[in-house]
Amino acid sequence: MTRVVVIGAGPAGLAAAEHALRAGATVTVLDEAERPGGQYHRMLPRAYAARSQHRLQHGWRAFDRRQRRVREHPRCTFSARTSVWALEPRADLPPLVHLLRGAADAAGGRAVLDPDALVLATGAHDRVLPFPGWDLPGVFTAGAAQALAKGERVLVGERAVVCGTGPFLLPVAASLLEAGGRVPAVLEANPAATLLRGWAARGWELVPQAGKAIELAGYATGQLRHRTPYRTGRAVVEARGDGRVEEVVSARLRPDWSPVPGTEQVLPVDAVCVGHGFSPRLELPVAAGCALDRGEFVLVDGDQRTSVAGVYAAGEITGVAGAPAAATEGAVAGWVAGGGDPAGITRLRRRRDRGRAFAARLARAHPTGSGWPGWLRPDTVLCRCEGTDYRTLRRALERPARSGARAVRLGTRAGLGPCQGRICGPTVAELTARSGGEVCTVHHRPIAQPIRLADLAGTPEKERDR
Repeated sequence: MTRVVVIGAGPAGLAAAEHALRAGATVTVLDEAERPGGQYHRMLPRAYAARSQHRLQHGWRAFDRRQRRVREHPRCTFSARTSVWALEPRADLPPLVHLLRGAADAAGGRAVLDPDALVLATGAHDRVLPFPGWDLPGVFTAGAAQALAKGERVLVGERAVVCGTGPFLLPVAASLLEAGGRVPAVLEANPAATLLRGWAARGWELVPQAGKAIELAGYATGQLRHRTPYRTGRAVVEARGDGRVEEVVSARLRPDWSPVPGTEQVLPVDAVCVGHGFSPRLELPVAAGCALDRGEFVLVDGDQRTSVAGVYAAGEITGVAGAPAAATEGAVAGWVAGGGDPAGITRLRRRRDRGRAFAARLARAHPTGSGWPGWLRPDTVLCRCEGTDYRTLRRALERPARSGARAVRLGTRAGLGPCQGRICGPTVAELTARSGGEVCTVHHRPIAQPIRLADLAGTPEKERDR
């Protein structure tokens, strides 16, 4: 019987697990959180569990049925609060999966899995472009603000502006409003004309995505009810405050996101929630040796196979298209990884292809403008971990002898902090590319997650026959 390991229990991972089980495999699902759902279906802690969860989350009932089917299946092992700290590549076989169970500061729990097939569904995290004052307390990624509101019932501020680009801004604002906060504005950086061109082109292809339109209509209705304006072509270009955010400066943007002088407006807030799209979490795919598409996403074929034998990928790491598309990719990956006949999922493949088309549409409607560096000042911090500012990076890039990716990294320390470039990496890479310097690509890290030295030195439990 095929043994499938699924890393990640969001929409893609759960769908992969369910379809691998349908194909007859035994499945182990690994996830860092206490409960499944990922970012999209983040659950409240048991002590704060809502009586009517379906009123808080779109598509809750379908998700709840799926997670129960997976967790209660006799051939499934669901391992919560488990982090994968390394993948050990092997020739012509899926990599060994090194994991740690339990709290991050707890001792023990190290184990190794030897799967017949591995499905990577590690998701993505917010991308945030820097601006003056973005390192002040009170500036949050949009995903973090939503996670606190949905997962902990904690507001990041009483009065929070939501800004950036993409439809994700709407559910973030909805989560803040539902939790009792005030949102004075949602600012979409792209102008209305760009949104219209991106969404309206070949409009008939959106018919299968009617569910998303209903979801967006629900968010829009909520904003109208709370009288929250949605403004396009405007962005937060500065956050100000004494020790924490007290106000933001927004400006009208040209289509390339360069600010229009004289259009600045000051808005008093105590929190800023920012999201300029998503960066796929590529640490484990790169550790497995998976080839990347343009250095941004994991390259997969029609069966969601990666370039590594026995390794499949699904969800945001292959392209950002939302939870339904991620779940469909996960279903294809899980079915094939579990030994199912690819010819038996024709309809599923068609749905997956529509999801990929939707991802391309999303990218066209919400592009990142090339003029955003116009927001930056010399002292604007780029790497929040190491405090590297824009001036320091520009000086490094102006010296040919130091413009190599490694020299820039060591000379400026950008990306050498605790997050290892997960936040500042795309920004530094883009600014480096514009200067003509060597771009630092995604690094292969033998250790993808922090691990205690005692655990590293110990003998892991081998779980070949779970």
